[in-house]
Amino acid sequence: MICLTGLAGVAAPAESLDEVLARMDKEAASLRKLTAKFTKTNFIAVLNDTSHENGLIWIRKSGKKVEMRGEVTGQDARAFGFRDSKAEIYYPNINTVQIYDLGKQRALVDQFLLLGFGSTGKEIASNYTITVAGQEAINGRMTTRLELIPKSKATLEQIRKVYLWIPLDRGYPVQQQFVQPAGDYYKIVYTDVKINPDLPDSDFVLKLPPGVKKDYPQR
Repeated sequence: MICLTGLAGVAAPAESLDEVLARMDKEAASLRKLTAKFTKTNFIAVLNDTSHENGLIWIRKSGKKVEMRGEVTGQDARAFGFRDSKAEIYYPNINTVQIYDLGKQRALVDQFLLLGFGSTGKEIASNYTITVAGQEAINGRMTTRLELIPKSKATLEQIRKVYLWIPLDRGYPVQQQFVQPAGDYYKIVYTDVKINPDLPDSDFVLKLPPGVKKDYPQR
């Protein structure tokens, strides 16, 4: 689904894990909609290759239901959406949308979509072993960095650990990093985050042009 600064010197933790999770609980209780800009860094270990891309995301949460739309700009422009048990990725350069049936993976996708954005501390703790990994400034904003180790074997096959950078004055991440088994990772920095903006329903649905070609890679 679905974005840089390098790691700065890590200081001793200035707040406890309970304090950070309490702040995230407070944020999660009121979060219904979110929009943000993002910068994503992808690192492929075997090639020692790093790439970057920028985009926008829209997330809406209603109870346990999550909807998301995103746009990636630049040479490899694409748009993506998650709704119900379906994921779609639209490639405008070839006017094609790939459609995936998430099936049993939908719960795992929701977990990653909401990781830090609308997830309570209790929900995160039920799926991850969490530790405080110190303080760090991200884009001039002081944060507490959390390290999350998945408890599920199925999740560990895809993600070995997750880092969340939670600012001291809010309860959502300004940066995330997902580390994969082979040493690959992707890191996402969020800027211009807006919580509960007044937006129409259409902003959370993937927009496809007439005549778009539909591709079902799972078939």
